[in-house]
Parts: sequence; C-alpha cells; structure tokens
Amino acid sequence: MRCLSFRLHVFLPRALKSQVLLSNRSVKFPERLTVLSNKYKVYLETRTFMSLQKERQAPSEDELQKKLSSFEYHVLREGGTERAFTGEYWDCHKKGVYECRACGQPLFRSETKYDSGSGWPSFFAPIDEDAVKTRVDSSHGMVRTEALCSVCNSHLGHVFPDGPTPTGLRYCMNSVCLKLKEE
Repeated sequence: MRCLSFRLHVFLPRALKSQVLLSNRSVKFPERLTVLSNKYKVYLETRTFMSLQKERQAPSEDELQKKLSSFEYHVLREGGTERAFTGEYWDCHKKGVYECRACGQPLFRSETKYDSGSGWPSFFAPIDEDAVKTRVDSSHGMVRTEALCSVCNSHLGHVFPDGPTPTGLRYCMNSVCLKLKEE
C-alpha cells in the first residue's frame, strides 16, 4: 500500500532551526497554525513510502524458527553479525526496496544505499522514520546504537554518525537481515 507521510515545519529564527508543528502521526492539530504562518516561515514536507507499519503483525518466535535458517535466526533474533564482505547485498546495485527478512517490513530504498567501504550494506536513511527503531547496545565492550525492525524487533545492524549528507548517519546492516524486493 502506498501512503503519504507529511510534516509541517516552522522555521524559528532565534533558534536557527525548524520545529515540526504537525505530522500525519500527530494526535493534536495546533490551533496557532494560522497565526504562526503569518509571522514565521512555514513549509510542508511530504514523501511517499510503501507501507504503514501499524498494519503489520510481528510473526511469533515459532513462526520465525520455521521460516528462517539457523544463521538468519541467530543474527535477526539473537543479535549476531555476519562477517564483512560476505553478505548478499554488500555490493548489490539493484533498484528496489530492502525489507526485513523476518516480517517483510519495508526498511530502506536502494536510492539511500551507498558504498561505505565497511563490507556491509550501508544506507543513509530508512524508508520512513518509523520503519527502523534504535536502542543503546553495550555488548562486546563498546557502546553503539543498534538498529531494529520496528515491527518485529529483529536486530538489523548498527547506526553510526559517520554517514553522508543529508543525514550524516550510516545504517550499517547485515545482509542476512534484509530481503530486496526489486522494482
């Protein structure tokens, strides 16, 4: 299903940044919108994405054990990692949408994929801000930001602050966690 995501921003001159006033995930519509639009620079950001995550159901652990290989299950559900330069998508240049291998949630578009030199597929932004969630990972004696599928909570990889513009982020994913749906 194609959906439209939007956010209404207002530019705040004193702070030199914009603030989101309204999005399609907001529960309240700001009553001061018309007043603010006369006083401040206001703009609307729109984009399309492939699905609404709220409509998806996470598969049960039993279903995942039957569906996934032992290695896929280890990486996705137990937080494992594949070796660099060994995954199916680290050097893939095909167009399409990368989905979660466990539940099918659309995660990344091929247009946001780039060669980071790390040996893992890297993206500078998810397909939608709600598609990938993050949490602190302090395993292996270091502190990193872990990337998880927002529907089934499967481990996908890690997020690093050394990516290209426009986000400056590098979503460094395990190929085994992804499934490319070619366009």
